[in-house]
Amino acid sequence: MFRVLKSLLGVTLIGGVIFIGVGDKFLPKPLNTYSLNTRNAINQKLMSLTPNPNIKKPSADREKQVEDLMGK
Repeated sequence: MFRVLKSLLGVTLIGGVIFIGVGDKFLPKPLNTYSLNTRNAINQKLMSLTPNPNIKKPSADREKQVEDLMGK
């Protein structure tokens, strides 16, 4: 019984990875949309877990200060 569940779990896992990874390229119309939407949702969720550095371009005053320091 456990052996059957283990093999079924493996097949399901591999099928899920294929469905999410490349399903939109070969599946018919309603399924390829589900595959693409699932992959996009997973990507957005993973990207939301990464920190956003929020790096801003230095202001003109800061650039002038740097130039003054470099010129002296």
